[in-house]
Amino acid sequence: MRLCRVWVHEMEASEQWHNIRMECWFERLPMVEFLIQCAQHLQVPPIVKYSALSLFADRFFPSLPPFLKGGNSSSWLLRPLTESTFHLFVLISLWISTKIHDSQPLSVACFKFLADKNIKEQHFTTRNFLEAEVLFMQVLDFEIGTTNIAFLFLEDLWVQFKGVAKVGELISIEACMEIMDLLYEKEEMSVLFRSPHSIAAAILVVSYVITVPKQKWEFPVLAWVNFVTSCKEDDMIKMVTVILKHVLEPC
Repeated sequence: MRLCRVWVHEMEASEQWHNIRMECWFERLPMVEFLIQCAQHLQVPPIVKYSALSLFADRFFPSLPPFLKGGNSSSWLLRPLTESTFHLFVLISLWISTKIHDSQPLSVACFKFLADKNIKEQHFTTRNFLEAEVLFMQVLDFEIGTTNIAFLFLEDLWVQFKGVAKVGELISIEACMEIMDLLYEKEEMSVLFRSPHSIAAAILVVSYVITVPKQKWEFPVLAWVNFVTSCKEDDMIKMVTVILKHVLEPC
């Protein structure tokens, strides 16, 4: 499968980008930022954080409009949708993720405490959390698997790269995660996460370019990731170029 090729075709259809509803962009960014902040506050493992991002940003957020259009729920949580409600669903994504990946998942009380502290416009009870969890899973059609997310592939590639290249020691997984966070914070980059293997490989290459001194660029990292992911070199170069542009652009 040429996942990277699929991404390139979607990116080259630039007119499609202009059809993205701007109101969704304005809602999505603060929600992603809120999720990242909550993950830091709770000190959850990276896999919990990125699983939650995948559940919320990659799946729940784009699935919600057709779910509402189909009249699949009359829950008061969705009528009307408010910023407070989105904050609640962000916390739900983290709660579900901890239950998937942590042997001792965080209790609902932890998330209710965060809600009471950060959501001032509305008070949510423990019962509201339970109702929101069911509703969240209904929007996802109960497909809450997290084995096919970019972070897992990135972590695996990073470990492999350190094993085959001495220069791999210069690349930290933290630097790779910072790049991934920046991409999640940009609506126009969300399509990248539809190809988790390809974006993982591209992030590793970008981290290599940014962190490894140019005089040490000896290992053929691009050829290696292309071999590992079966992505064409031209497609990977395009993806890496786009990511570099967004990562390095001035704020």
